[in-house]
Amino acid sequence: MNIEDKLLLIRFNSDQSAHIKLNKDLCVDCEERGCLYVCPVNAYQIEGNEMTFDWSACLECGACRIVCSRGALNWEYPRGGFGVCFRYG
Repeated sequence: MNIEDKLLLIRFNSDQSAHIKLNKDLCVDCEERGCLYVCPVNAYQIEGNEMTFDWSACLECGACRIVCSRGALNWEYPRGGFGVCFRYG
């Protein structure tokens, strides 16, 4: 089974509020942009000159929080019963 097939087995129960908020001002002059490389679902993208983040695709792996040297992420786990659900299928 390839990674794309495995990712299809993951479900995300959204409570309609972002559990990760990105401070885009801190991303503007970041040279590393490690979040673009470590996110397994490519939730981080550059549109024009601005970093964007799709929190609803997040797997809550924490890789972006570890790699961000600028502290541009405000991370709070989703409230109980919401967020990523593994082992479907």
